[in-house]
Amino acid sequence: MSTDDGQRIEKRVTINKEFESFDAFVHEYVTNVSRSGVFIRSKEPLPVGTEVNLTFTVIMDDVETIEGTGQVVRVQDDPPGMGVAFTKLTKYSEDLLGRLLTLHGTSGE
Repeated sequence: MSTDDGQRIEKRVTINKEFESFDAFVHEYVTNVSRSGVFIRSKEPLPVGTEVNLTFTVIMDDVETIEGTGQVVRVQDDPPGMGVAFTKLTKYSEDLLGRLLTLHGTSGE
């Protein structure tokens, strides 16, 4: 939502998740991530339509970060959480996500 002069009224919510290892990221997210979005487990999911800033930090050989913005597109109870569609990822994040999906034989579609 914006004002008459185009200013944004709502703030984005920041989701910042750190994983102790690449395997921890894979265990929790790879089955729930694609090039278009991610399912985020949460006991208190945000309402559909909420805009979010996303930061996922993964320790691989180096610390890697997937970052961008998204919007909550669905909420579910079992398992509890929310589907977030990516609206913008950094180029580096897009490339990293593609590498992660390829490493685990996931097309990411």
